[in-house]
Amino acid sequence: MNPGKRDQIARVPLFSGLSAPEIDALAARAVEKKYDAGQMLFSEGEPCQGIYLILEGSVKIYKTTPSGREITLALEIGPSSVAEVPLFDGGPYPASVVALDHVVSAFIHTRDFHQACRQFPEVSLKMLAAVGRRLRQLVTLIELVTFGSIRQRLAALLLEYEEQARASSFSLPVTHQELASRLGTVREVVSRNISRFQVEGLIRIAGRQVHVLDRDGLKREAETEL
Repeated sequence: MNPGKRDQIARVPLFSGLSAPEIDALAARAVEKKYDAGQMLFSEGEPCQGIYLILEGSVKIYKTTPSGREITLALEIGPSSVAEVPLFDGGPYPASVVALDHVVSAFIHTRDFHQACRQFPEVSLKMLAAVGRRLRQLVTLIELVTFGSIRQRLAALLLEYEEQARASSFSLPVTHQELASRLGTVREVVSRNISRFQVEGLIRIAGRQVHVLDRDGLKREAETEL
């Protein structure tokens, strides 16, 4: 793993708070893997081999129902990570992950990760805190799906993409159809609500480029009454 990739690994939010020696220990055990759009990183139910750090590109995390319906759980844009939970509990991958575009990842085998944790015990504690943040995000998703309207859920999703991009202007990483899949609705409803957001001055869209004009207003739309 070259120094550039080591720096990319250090920017993965899951590893925020780790010291330089701890990052070096993980980077030394990481193997670079590349995927083209449409390639699977892993499928739901497969034994967990290790953790994937998304250094470049974006991936979709999804589940498939017994009837064959696909439900999008999240979209991760590098730098990010997937498959953290089974790394700790030893279970199979709970969802499938597919590359949406060209993806460069760093794979750390479960065995190697555990070795790094034994060498630096603080790694486990710091990563568990990061995993806790991910679980809170999933709880919020459940609340939105259970109690929120499509409008609320769409606003929350746009704010999530803005946060991932770390800028008020970002390229929409998915199509309206894929947005609909994640929100549990149809494309026409997504397009209609996006148009309403534009008319209300919350966002502006040019092609696939989204500009958040009124973040506070969009945040109010995303608030869910429980």
